[in-house]
Amino acid sequence: MRKTLFIFFILILQLVARDIDPLYSIKADGEILAVLVQDGKIYASTDSSKVDVFDIETRKKDKVIKFDKIKDFLGDISDTRVFSVDKMGDDLLFVSQGEEGFSRLYLYNGKKNSLIFDKKDKLPIVKAKFITKNRIILALLSSQVVLYDLKSKKFIYKIQVSESKFSDFALNLDKTKMVLADESGSATLLRTLNGKIIKVYKGQNLDNVYQVDYKNHTIAIASKDRRCGIYKDNSSNAYYKKAKFMVYSTGVSPDGKLCAYPSDFANNITIFNVDTKEDIYELSGDKSTISNIIFMNNSEIFTTSKDKIKFWKLTE
Repeated sequence: MRKTLFIFFILILQLVARDIDPLYSIKADGEILAVLVQDGKIYASTDSSKVDVFDIETRKKDKVIKFDKIKDFLGDISDTRVFSVDKMGDDLLFVSQGEEGFSRLYLYNGKKNSLIFDKKDKLPIVKAKFITKNRIILALLSSQVVLYDLKSKKFIYKIQVSESKFSDFALNLDKTKMVLADESGSATLLRTLNGKIIKVYKGQNLDNVYQVDYKNHTIAIASKDRRCGIYKDNSSNAYYKKAKFMVYSTGVSPDGKLCAYPSDFANNITIFNVDTKEDIYELSGDKSTISNIIFMNNSEIFTTSKDKIKFWKLTE
């Protein structure tokens, strides 16, 4: 009888997600809008005309990249919001809020921030990523995708992916494919080389998408309808995990086996096995809305909320 009860309790414990607290927290100079974790650094773009660069090993800020403030519609000078950050080699790529409703695109070489596009180019860029050292992919508010060559200063292609307003996009690890999601809840898979659409995913997210991630065949979509939708680019498997609150963020591990999303009003983050749908971990202790979830590797995670960056390590 005792042996039976012991086995029963072991099985129950296996069904309960393990609760994990953050190991440490870092503070940025402003609300964090986007974050990149790469080459031992954290690049946190903020709403205060700055990108704060932190060293992961020392947990200290070692650089601040500043941006010019902008004149708003009323003529007042205000901070610019830095929407997007990416890195290729020694170069950094930034998208910031510009004037008259358009965006500014910057290329930073470690010393100088060079302006590529501003209001005269009339491009409402929301997000930009490197494809190669000289080619970058841009997503516009209108859900247009643009491939641009930095060396020749020419557009390679411009395509209209969706008729709905752009929400977010993510690249796969080798940057050959991207998933673009919009306010309708649908997501489009396309090739970055030529903009050719491969597939449109529908049905798991029915409202405005906030964020998307894409790693090793796994596509995760966070949306307003309290769903974290899961698709596979190599199978027809699709489903969603239901949350108790709007899902503002999601992240997928590099191996594509784990997915994380905020699952309730208390900002707890549930991490589940993508194949079995089993909840494995719960990250707790954040008092603010989660804005970004980044897997540094398959067991270490950074999250952001307001001006805080937290680090979590998954236990075996």
